[in-house]
Amino acid sequence: MRWKTGRRSRNVEDRRGRRVRRGIAGGGIGTIVLILATLYFGIDPNLLLQGLDRVSTSQAPPAGGQAPAADDEQAQFVSVVLADTEDTWQQLFAASGKRYQEPRLVLFTDAVRSACGFANAAVGPFYCPADNKVYLDLGFFRDLKRRFGAPGDFAEAYVIAHEVGHHVQNLLGVSAEVRRRQRGLSKAEANALSVRLELQADCFAGVWANQADRARSILEQGDIEEGLNAASAIGDDRLQRQAGGRVVPDSFTHGSSAQRVRWFRRGLASGDPAACDTFSR
Repeated sequence: MRWKTGRRSRNVEDRRGRRVRRGIAGGGIGTIVLILATLYFGIDPNLLLQGLDRVSTSQAPPAGGQAPAADDEQAQFVSVVLADTEDTWQQLFAASGKRYQEPRLVLFTDAVRSACGFANAAVGPFYCPADNKVYLDLGFFRDLKRRFGAPGDFAEAYVIAHEVGHHVQNLLGVSAEVRRRQRGLSKAEANALSVRLELQADCFAGVWANQADRARSILEQGDIEEGLNAASAIGDDRLQRQAGGRVVPDSFTHGSSAQRVRWFRRGLASGDPAACDTFSR
């Protein structure tokens, strides 16, 4: 992926190295449940985070961290990808008469406190709609390569673009509508809506890649394969098999490997957010 000459975003907060204490609410048991549910059952960490260590308006998260060091290549890569998503979504929103509000991306180590609550790095990257921030422990990229078998810088870019896709959904009101529709549904029905939300974020990641490549020629040979491999590697069915359990489609919250690949590919092929209507297909 061609990224080193790209613009750096000013919206990266580097909180790595900070020690974060868990609040009284939630406790150690809650964190363990969150980790196990995320890793083994595919439950959306964003939903669980809302119930752990809720931060009240009088106990806001700590102020943002500093910008990453210029010689920190991995952090600079994240900054460039984030900037590229900013440029892409600014243009797409403007074309439809809307204003894009840029998210911030928080780099952390081991644990972090967001407006959605306390999170351990084991939950993986996540987006918090309460503060419009993406949270990322860079150790996840090591796991993506070694544990999930999905190496490559474009695989990492796909992960960032997927989380930014959740921010786009938040701005468009899609996330709020899904939460509204989930009220009163059975667990399986609520999970099915979560899957559609996640697949749309995959599609939006593909839209970004298409638009960015057309505008700035970011893709190199093998990049698309890296992205598709990453989408497949973190499908709910594959993760459940890796955990040694049986595949339970009703428990899916992110979609199967095949679904994630299909929707990422759709966005990549079209470059059009309108092609990402996962709720009526």
